Amino acid sequence: MDTPTPNAPEELLPETETTESFADLLRENDLARASAVDRSGGNKQIDATVVAVTADAVYLDIGYKTEGVLPLTAFAATEKAVEPGDKVRVTVKGGIEDGYYQLTRQRVATPKDYSSLEEAFAAKGTVLGTVTGVVKGGLTVDIGMRAFLPASRTGTRDTAELEKLVGQEIRVRITSLDLDDTGAGKNDAVVDRRSVLEEEAKAAGDLRFAELAEGQIVSGTVRSLTDFGAFVDLGGADALLHISDIAWNRIANPADVLSVGDQLEVKILKIDSANPEKRRIAVGLKQLQPHPWETVSERFQLGQKVSGTVTRDADFGAFVELAPGIEGLIHISEMAWGKKVRKPSDIVKVGDTVEAIILGIDLDAKRISLGLKQALGDPWAEMVKTVGVGSVVEGTISSMTKFGAFLEVAEGIQCMIHISEITAEKRLNHPSDVLRVGEKVKAQVLEIDKERRQMRLSIKQLIPTGHDEFIAEHKVGDLVTGRIIDIDAAANTARVELGEGILAPCALPATAAPAAEAAPAAGPVDFSALGSLFANKWKTDVSAKPAKAKAPTKPAASSDAPYPGQIRSFKLVELEAEGKKIRLELA
Repeated sequence: MDTPTPNAPEELLPETETTESFADLLRENDLARASAVDRSGGNKQIDATVVAVTADAVYLDIGYKTEGVLPLTAFAATEKAVEPGDKVRVTVKGGIEDGYYQLTRQRVATPKDYSSLEEAFAAKGTVLGTVTGVVKGGLTVDIGMRAFLPASRTGTRDTAELEKLVGQEIRVRITSLDLDDTGAGKNDAVVDRRSVLEEEAKAAGDLRFAELAEGQIVSGTVRSLTDFGAFVDLGGADALLHISDIAWNRIANPADVLSVGDQLEVKILKIDSANPEKRRIAVGLKQLQPHPWETVSERFQLGQKVSGTVTRDADFGAFVELAPGIEGLIHISEMAWGKKVRKPSDIVKVGDTVEAIILGIDLDAKRISLGLKQALGDPWAEMVKTVGVGSVVEGTISSMTKFGAFLEVAEGIQCMIHISEITAEKRLNHPSDVLRVGEKVKAQVLEIDKERRQMRLSIKQLIPTGHDEFIAEHKVGDLVTGRIIDIDAAANTARVELGEGILAPCALPATAAPAAEAAPAAGPVDFSALGSLFANKWKTDVSAKPAKAKAPTKPAASSDAPYPGQIRSFKLVELEAEGKKIRLELA
């Protein structure tokens, strides 16, 4: 027996004079359907024979003039592949469409009248229907009559999902019903599935919302992600997982740790019972993990040197993550020793890895205070170990005021040079008369105040003076010539001038007590020879006395007793360069 060939669609038939018009086909379709209904006794099931199988359809001989067609999707993937000659039980569910009867493998109970559809339409209720095919703009649904379901009201998002609905039974609401009372069979209906799905979802959500309680641990699926968190489906009720409740450590973006579709165990933190219609639920993920601060006392101690990453900064300091969920604050005052920090970003940037010293731990407030400058070492403490009074330091002029200049001798250490200690050559109106900001200079340490962390410096002390030259050119034991300026009888000492501005004390022996009253009261003294000695920088001995010098009259009491104005030889018994000290005794 030859396998019958299915009727091809009209556009595939060769053009002949006997080709029927589209109107004739419609008329035949109506007559055939009426005949089929009459013979089936209400759309009874028919044992049809497969006549052909294509890539997407199965054509069957149902005993009518025109074959019927089933989509290939009507056959489950687990079934044996259908082949020509196989018997398949079907029901005619629609008239001729594209040249074939529309079939279904399910029994379709078509009402003998449409009163139930009219009642459902009037009550805006729902009815069951079977999706019969995909057409332009939507789907065709058999609800007892052929109805159109627009794609926008299917509740699906793309064409692929539409095709999956073919052959499925769905619940729909009739939004338009136009019945032909004339009996011509020109009935029309439009249905809506999306509103039914939304109502069912809301009902399921309300039921699920009523089952939830704060503190519960529930399962959920990440439905969507935002900058501020993730929305989690708890099985019909949506909840917000805020970014701050995802993990104990700081997260820049939820997408860094979560993805749509992730299955999570979360804890219900808050349910907005005051507005149940809004169904607001807040959940947390980190709350199911141990709190990092529970082990802080074991992991961190005062004075400990730690390393961390700068996570954010504020006007008052920078926050450093020491461990996931544990941050410490470096206050702006703890960032540098002597340098005034105007804003934290001048010293550290977000993302920097820094080392700091723990200055304080407050477990109750969950705060850790950190010091950045302490980790770098105290430059002041290091300096005073090697620098003392009289030492020479070098640095850069960092700033100036009307009363002096500040010299930065090390990072964070600025010392004061008073205006009176800048130069001895002239009186200054302002330090800028001789100094410039950024200029490198050397200075001598005059004083160190360790408690106040201050150091007083002098530049002029490094400029050579007559004292410096005299001390540099002589040694202890040398004989020099000088003039006695005055005598302190009580202390038995004399003040001797060795050169211009060079004065030195001289201890007098007890046997050389002067008779001050015997000293001449008047009379000029010729110091021209002494001036000559000054010019020669006092490189003389006792025998090198000037021939023309006219010494003052000696006291009558003793020819050897010293007296003011006397020029004589002295022996150097002490020379100290740093303190510029000179001490004499009579030669």
